[in-house]
Amino acid sequence: MSEQSTPLVAMKNISISFGGIHAVDDVSVDLFPGEVVGLLGHNGAGKSTLIKILSGVYQRTAGHIEIDGKQMELNNPRDAKALGIETIYQTLALADNIDAAANLFLGRELKTSVGTLDDFAMEAETRKVMNRLNPRFKKFNVPVKALSGGQRQSVAIARALHFNARILIMDEPTAALGPQETQMVSDLILELKSQGIGIFLISHDIHDVFDLADRVAVMNNGKLVGSAKTSDITKDEALGMIILGKCPANAIPGSGATN
Repeated sequence: MSEQSTPLVAMKNISISFGGIHAVDDVSVDLFPGEVVGLLGHNGAGKSTLIKILSGVYQRTAGHIEIDGKQMELNNPRDAKALGIETIYQTLALADNIDAAANLFLGRELKTSVGTLDDFAMEAETRKVMNRLNPRFKKFNVPVKALSGGQRQSVAIARALHFNARILIMDEPTAALGPQETQMVSDLILELKSQGIGIFLISHDIHDVFDLADRVAVMNNGKLVGSAKTSDITKDEALGMIILGKCPANAIPGSGATN
């Protein structure tokens, strides 16, 4: 993780309500270059809603967002993408019947001087970005439905990187993957960290989070229970934060802590 003092992202005192229900209530979370922050909490805790505010899907009702120390307005997903914020959803949003290059450039295809698709240029760019991410990837000319779960994750992440993502939101990236594919995704995340990319990791698997994250931020009932370095707390203490809202001594308590 970078030691620089300015975070890539600082979400400060963020709140949003739906029909009088406080889905996110006065939550502050930050993320530094080359860092993975695991967002933990039960279903309905507010973590997905918080991330949708960062990705421009929802507009906060209070608080503000800083990118590289500057306050920014994220009124829609286009604003977020322009700032280098990309979301890798659990479903990956890939077109199964086309290959990696076609998925990488879907909706943003490269054209030749006569207006036809420049398949050669798109495959060359895809090979370049995939080599940066996963040099072992070789299946460039098969539909992505023929790829393994880990390889599909590679394609989804490569698409984000090619369009200059600096902040990645990864939603349950290892869900339904076997041990070998989970290790492949873990290797991808470590490579992204080494390149200075910041990652918010949403996961229900506390073992994955402790293997990959530098810090955890735990939410409950829309509030932040607390945050801590994974090296400073145990998995049992993290579970206590999730289930009981109890913040251990080595964690920084939020407004949702019960003690």
